[in-house]
Amino acid sequence: MRVNESTDRTDALDAPRGPDPGAAAGPCRPCDVRRAVLRAVTGRCGGGGPPYDEEALGDALLVASELATNAILHGGGVTAYAVELDGPAVRVSVSDRSDRLPVVAHPLDEHGWTRSGGRGWPIVCRLARDVSVSGLPSGGKRITAVVPVF
Repeated sequence: MRVNESTDRTDALDAPRGPDPGAAAGPCRPCDVRRAVLRAVTGRCGGGGPPYDEEALGDALLVASELATNAILHGGGVTAYAVELDGPAVRVSVSDRSDRLPVVAHPLDEHGWTRSGGRGWPIVCRLARDVSVSGLPSGGKRITAVVPVF
């Protein structure tokens, strides 16, 4: 099963949305990506597939939230996302407008104070079985994480 949502009227995973005010409103919130993950996983189980691990599904939902949140905070917004089942796992891809690669921020700022935020990327890397970052032909990047759920 593949759920593919887009903020653009062209290929969802390769074309970031431009400033066109007539562009279709679409995925721009972490809850949109979480819902797609939930639909994909529970849809497989409704079709007689093996039951999913609830804790693992929670991990996949957290990864989906972090990818979307990072795209919003650091990547100029979510331009597209895709969710698909990959054997015993769910594959979550989120695209954004930025070519900058994710980085791990030091937990303390230059004054020694605890930094707020900066934990999303390490969470994604810890919970996912596989994580990849690829540039898009039209600019921006796609981050894909595979999280076992079955």
